[in-house]
Amino acid sequence: MSGHTVSRGPVGAGERALAPDLARGFMLLFIALANTAWYLWALPASGGGVHPEPGGALDRIAQFLVVMAVDMRSYPMFAFLFGYGMVQLARRQEASGSSVRDVNALLRRRNLWLLAFGFVHALLLWMGDILGAYGLAGLLLGWLFLRRRDTTLVVWAGVFTGLAALLAAFSLLGLAFMPDDASSSAAFSMDQTAANIGDTSILGAALGRVLAWPLVTVGQGLLGMVVPAAILLGYWAARRRILEEPGSHLGMLRWTAVLGIGVGWLGGLPPALAQIGVWDLSPAQAGMLTMPHMVTGLACGLGYVALIALAAHRIQGRGRGPGAVVVALSATGKRSLSAYLAQSVLCAPLLAAWGLGLGAELASWSMALFAVGVWLVTVAASYALERAGRRGPAEVLLRRLAYRHPVAAGARQSERSPQEGPATGSAANGGADRTAT
Repeated sequence: MSGHTVSRGPVGAGERALAPDLARGFMLLFIALANTAWYLWALPASGGGVHPEPGGALDRIAQFLVVMAVDMRSYPMFAFLFGYGMVQLARRQEASGSSVRDVNALLRRRNLWLLAFGFVHALLLWMGDILGAYGLAGLLLGWLFLRRRDTTLVVWAGVFTGLAALLAAFSLLGLAFMPDDASSSAAFSMDQTAANIGDTSILGAALGRVLAWPLVTVGQGLLGMVVPAAILLGYWAARRRILEEPGSHLGMLRWTAVLGIGVGWLGGLPPALAQIGVWDLSPAQAGMLTMPHMVTGLACGLGYVALIALAAHRIQGRGRGPGAVVVALSATGKRSLSAYLAQSVLCAPLLAAWGLGLGAELASWSMALFAVGVWLVTVAASYALERAGRRGPAEVLLRRLAYRHPVAAGARQSERSPQEGPATGSAANGGADRTAT
């Protein structure tokens, strides 16, 4: 293979599998539900997490459902899809004749630009940016693991998961030694972490977000162990084309959906009960449930992906085209970067104290309805772009920055759909050791 070839460019619309886009589109709802709770900056903190003290029955219902089924469940799912997409990108590039060196360079540029996008996102709008974490994890894990053997991927995913589970076990053991008085302060509380949302100064809030961004990026991308494990499992699954060909993996997908969601909801039950006051814990004790909540979120995220893949398989097996709802959700998934950033554009200036400050007027249940509304706006906008045949603006910008060279017409005409056969190159077959990047 030559040392330099022309990049084939981004994937065409006809090459996309339904399951990954459908999963991204639906799970952006969970991102909105999880993130908008931070904007309730005027309510007294519960002391054990991001959610404020419930103010009534509707608040308790909303908080219970979000804590158990949403919080810390969506970002490992997106990490899995992020890793899956890295292998898909490498496979398409190498199948069209690009060299391993050029593919590695493309992946590096893409992840570096994700880091840059994440920094700007944090600077302007949102302290909890996840793009930087994915970019950082993609850079490091892509260099170390993208071209490793399958066994290596599974073993190291197990190592990361095992370390996270060990930390979770220590947290549960430490629960008995935490003070049980209500005046104890948790290591993680709304008052401490969301101060920039309640800051009325635009510059002060921006400074707080920028200072927090490196900690969030490193903590979520690497130190939490969950994102690296999910990305490596995404590498492994993409080599087997599990989401492109769910019909060949129905047994695995069913077991993953049942066990993953079951473990995830079971793991989310204790913090959910503590949040609504059914389980009486001090703030310090409630804080010790964070790590178990995070670890079971990995299982839940994988379960959600498996469930959506099964739904996509059933939709495609009906023998007729997808309906408008499926088209709209998959269109949102195709534009997940734009939709994710649009959530911050729609939320931060309206809800934060440095903007219009409307977050002070909402409770947990009404904020959940607001989150659903924001998500529906992004779905409608994505559907309109799909009908117009246009990509999302953030995707266009990222691709222009990552794909530095124009795609030759001949390369476009010779492209092969991923459905037409296995791609060449070590990233696709998983049979070679890591090559130098």
